Amino acid sequence: MADKNSLSLSGRRAIVTGAGKGIGRTIALALAGAGADVAVTARNLSDLEAVAREIEGLGRRSLALNCDVTDPAQVQGMAAAAVEGLGGMDILVNNAGSAQSHKFLTHPDELWHHMLAVNLTSVYYVSKAFAPAMVKQRWGRIINIASIASKIGGRYIAAYTAAKHGVLGLTRALALELVQDQVTVNAICPGYVDTPLTDTNIANISRRTEMTESQARETLANISPQKRLIEPEEVAAVALFLAAESSRGITGQAINVDGGTVMY
Repeated sequence: MADKNSLSLSGRRAIVTGAGKGIGRTIALALAGAGADVAVTARNLSDLEAVAREIEGLGRRSLALNCDVTDPAQVQGMAAAAVEGLGGMDILVNNAGSAQSHKFLTHPDELWHHMLAVNLTSVYYVSKAFAPAMVKQRWGRIINIASIASKIGGRYIAAYTAAKHGVLGLTRALALELVQDQVTVNAICPGYVDTPLTDTNIANISRRTEMTESQARETLANISPQKRLIEPEEVAAVALFLAAESSRGITGQAINVDGGTVMY
């Protein structure tokens, strides 16, 4: 059992969605470094297998589980395999997501549905699949990687903003519903993070404007009062804190990691 007076996760079992790269990979490695066994899931199996090997290199057990988290049948199968493979589940990090932009007046309906499916409905499916095991054992941590777009609007990201606002609402609703079962539910709201996903966004900005990729990167960095992109390790540090026994008094919260961009 984890030491309630520290950030140790010894004896805990965790799963991270969207764990093949970026924030998800970094969180998975941080959890393993704190002593947890960690299953990782995403659509790219080769990326997952590489992360699983890194986790095993830290002396922890790992499972690489290929899954499209927008497909409820796949989610159920993945959850069953994770619980069976690790002998239970204590910590869920809902990190899988995607960010695409479009002007609203010509916004494709299919992009709207895709953004909600990947960023919001997947959190519903995965949380629903793992929460029963946590409720049964009367201990659990659900950590949703949201966004500052969960709290404020942004031009050209109507669907993404709506989805991420939904993640925050779902976080708060589940926190109240599961509080008596000793399961905490929290969200982390990063600003722009230096990840492959942000690199893709930068390339898209450059392609649609007259900016170079370097100028586009600087534009995103300048959104933060700190004039920089957030590092994945900064998000992982908050996830590690929320996963620990010592954070048991924190639930229904949305913690910003954005260099002061949003102050509520």
